[in-house]
Amino acid sequence: MIDITPLNDLVGYLRKLIEKKLWLQVIVAIFLGALAGALLNPAAGIFSADLSQSIGNWLSLPGRLFLKLVQMIMIPLIFASIISGIVSNSSDQLKKMGLRLLFYFVLTTAVSIVIGIVLTLILKPGRYIYEKGAFTLPETSSAGTVNNGAVFQNIPESISNLIPENPLASMVTGEMLSIVVFTVIVGIAITQLSDKTVQPIVRFIAATQEISMTVVSWAMLLVPYAVFGLIAELTSSVGIDGLAGIGYYTLVVLLGLFLLLLFYLLLLAILGKTNPFTFMGKIRGVQLLAFSTTSSAAVMPLSMKTADEKLGVSSKISDFIIPIGATINMDGTAIFQCISALFIAQAYGIEMTVINLLLITVTIVAASIGTPAIPGGGVVILASVLQSAGIPTEGLVIIIGVDRILGMFRTAVNVTGDLTACVIFNRWQGNAA
Repeated sequence: MIDITPLNDLVGYLRKLIEKKLWLQVIVAIFLGALAGALLNPAAGIFSADLSQSIGNWLSLPGRLFLKLVQMIMIPLIFASIISGIVSNSSDQLKKMGLRLLFYFVLTTAVSIVIGIVLTLILKPGRYIYEKGAFTLPETSSAGTVNNGAVFQNIPESISNLIPENPLASMVTGEMLSIVVFTVIVGIAITQLSDKTVQPIVRFIAATQEISMTVVSWAMLLVPYAVFGLIAELTSSVGIDGLAGIGYYTLVVLLGLFLLLLFYLLLLAILGKTNPFTFMGKIRGVQLLAFSTTSSAAVMPLSMKTADEKLGVSSKISDFIIPIGATINMDGTAIFQCISALFIAQAYGIEMTVINLLLITVTIVAASIGTPAIPGGGVVILASVLQSAGIPTEGLVIIIGVDRILGMFRTAVNVTGDLTACVIFNRWQGNAA
């Protein structure tokens, strides 16, 4: 009689492994979705075109629910995250180092976006999806219709319009840049209040953030099913060949993240006077943890410990920079958002003007401080970037299947950027002393 106990143990182990690791569930869902989509594709000769489309629509339901949940919670999550980041770091140290640190973070974010724009415009990853005709531009879309001349003639008016007359109206219409500006102003104003007055506000903001994160966590439960359904629907409509476009997009994002990592190492060598290879060896553990959790917030304790014990950074600097960096220094996420926005625009056949590109750049820089340091946070902000640029948010279905995988890489790059800032500012503060 054959003993099947080892086989049962193996099956049980694999089941537990898949249950505990969302990234593994996503990978399995991608392959199963691609297989199901290939069978559904009319070219396979199993289903008719109408039946294939009907089944694909039902399979994509979890994905559409996921997108609705993300869009629903987007504004309160951004509002709470930005104010929480400003209020929690309003200290004497923030006044001394804050402006310089903010300038540094904005500069590196801008560089990451430029890298993303250049790569996407040169490599054009979205053209493969567009050529397959899988996505058609809605008739009501106004993307690419920005009047360059009018915009340049009304720059003062455009700047003044960043401050919303009616914040609630901006929230209803989804004017994310105005919402971010409003939130930053409110956050700074809160820091001027007395401690007694601030405490209930802080508790309310913290509760709002927790509620928002809870809803996001619920949305993340749908991710494996969303990925399966969306990939199946996409494959059923464009075929396996259409997935080559998503694979090409993934490679472009990874190339952008690699170039950003090289930029960090260059900053370390020039400004931090540190051997980049030694630095990378010392932070390997942090990068691996960030890669597996896809959460900058979850890695903060290890990042602080590594900065203090392995990189020789003063605890006063690391304890200040790393929490702020986990909130506003999202260069890896920014380059992902930039490439993804342009990729989706290309997939719809939307021509991006200079003004569109500038708008995307400013929106990503401004919104990056509101990107929650949790799994799926990048998608929340990407929806607002697409909306601000007039790109259909429905295009998120193209990338949602690989977002979790890319999130692992961009989170590792994000924490690398935070530790890079620690080393550089530790040297600057030391020289100042």
